[in-house]
Amino acid sequence: MTDFKRDQQVYQLAGDMNSSILGTYYFLFRESRIASGKDQTLIQKFDENGIPINATYIDVKDQDYVYFPISIGQLGLAVYHTFLESQSDTDRNRFLKFVDWFYDHAEEDPTLGVRWMTHVPLPQYRNPGPWQSAFSQSRSISILLRGFQLTGDQKYADMAEAALVPFTRQVSEGGVTSLTPWGPFYEEYPAKVPTLVLNGLIFSLCGVKDFVRVFPKHKQAGEIFENGVKTLKNILPEFDMGYWSRYNLCMAGWYPDPDPATIGYQRLHGTQLEMMFKLTEDPVFADYAKRFRKQDNPLSWMRMFGLKYRALSQLKRI
Repeated sequence: MTDFKRDQQVYQLAGDMNSSILGTYYFLFRESRIASGKDQTLIQKFDENGIPINATYIDVKDQDYVYFPISIGQLGLAVYHTFLESQSDTDRNRFLKFVDWFYDHAEEDPTLGVRWMTHVPLPQYRNPGPWQSAFSQSRSISILLRGFQLTGDQKYADMAEAALVPFTRQVSEGGVTSLTPWGPFYEEYPAKVPTLVLNGLIFSLCGVKDFVRVFPKHKQAGEIFENGVKTLKNILPEFDMGYWSRYNLCMAGWYPDPDPATIGYQRLHGTQLEMMFKLTEDPVFADYAKRFRKQDNPLSWMRMFGLKYRALSQLKRI
């Protein structure tokens, strides 16, 4: 049995990660924490259907708020957790508003399937927006499939299937995948050069895994998931700075190198890799979960702070 430090576990992990019936998500998001901004600090207000609206990034000018599919998906999953506990019609209907938000806001394309675009610039990666994201695709799939199983409405499953297509297309084609020496990397933040955000890759695998669980014979979904797992396994050593983990491996010449993870992301990396170990039983993920958690100490914090300040200064984000 593998032991992990519970005080460094950012989210409690689900017990069942393999059933064909999608219950709790892999990370047990709590609605009270997310809606209050404790886990999603950019959630600032809500529309008439309870859908969160984010404040924009600190370096975005001339735009104050945006519908952010990643945050909407996280709160939607948290509402689903509330429903699983209460089994009330009120909570069921609240969750279905998130399902319908994703259904109604999908942008369809004959070669790209469906995508959920975020209509805000990404100055740190020099992407003027709008931008697609493997993370957004993943959250959308997870929400839509739970809506499908809750209502039996096939249209949600069909859209979730169409949401897989961008994983098979490169970023330059409007997809969400960068081809790297380590394998196909599913991008949270697409740009002209690979940005390679670690937590985004891992979160992107969750929605694909949900699809595989519901439709285990779907060959394309299985290949997307397995290829992503292989890439993660191959690239993990590149994220290890010896005393800390990197936030990303952005390959742009103008991007600061290194850009270390914050303490919060260091701990999230550990929790995510523990999840990956539970999903795959591959000891590599358990080893890196332990390694990143062991690095989480005051001496390493001090070494990280200077580099992080330098990186944020270079990006003009402080």
